[in-house]
Amino acid sequence: MVKTNIMEQTSCRSIVANVGCFSLLEYARDISVTHASAMNEYYASQMGVHKRQVIANLNGNGIIVQSGAMQWIGGNVEAATNIKGAGDLAKKLIGSKVTGESAIKPRYHGVGTIVLEPTYQYILFEDVATWQGGMVIEDSLFYACDDTVVTKLVARSTLSSAALGNEGLFNNCLTGQGIAVLESPVPRDELIVMELTEPNDVVKIDGNMAIAWSNSLKFTVERTTKTLIGSAASGEGFVNVYRGQGKILMAPVAK
Repeated sequence: MVKTNIMEQTSCRSIVANVGCFSLLEYARDISVTHASAMNEYYASQMGVHKRQVIANLNGNGIIVQSGAMQWIGGNVEAATNIKGAGDLAKKLIGSKVTGESAIKPRYHGVGTIVLEPTYQYILFEDVATWQGGMVIEDSLFYACDDTVVTKLVARSTLSSAALGNEGLFNNCLTGQGIAVLESPVPRDELIVMELTEPNDVVKIDGNMAIAWSNSLKFTVERTTKTLIGSAASGEGFVNVYRGQGKILMAPVAK
């Protein structure tokens, strides 16, 4: 059996969250500094800029990880690709071109511990089953997930939403059961959560500030007023519009 102190609290690090098989290790302060960098590191820690690591404790289950994110493995854990054949490889290569993410995301399964690379991004744990129709995420947010979560591409319903919405023609959509681990540009405390509970509910956002939304929502890009002149006069132009029932995670500032 491999034993490690990675889960034990020290003077500079501690486990701050546990969701499913995933744990979040956060370094309250970085003491691996030089005399020249100590002041910058100190003020960074005071502003909440911390190094974080995701830890997965496997007990016969499996996880899928962003390519290159694994730091070390302890225990009887095996790795495999998420490629099911030549056709699947071609599909994933095409998908990686349009989303900017890696085509091959390793799957790890067995009994043991997997520690991912440190990141200064904020970590979100999301229960995919609570998102109606699946969870559509912004490019580059995916970090890891349970292997019971399925990743697929979803296309924009209209060309206008791709051309004018600054969201791209395709996005990754996470469906199924399990936990998804996302790298967010802002902490959860700053994220604005919007619940659309009625079929005719509408949310309009000026810019691509939504980092995730339910796949059940219809996403379009529309003018703020009925005419181009009116939109120009209002100073707002086009807005991203989400209609239907579902959920939106929005950053307070443009990404």
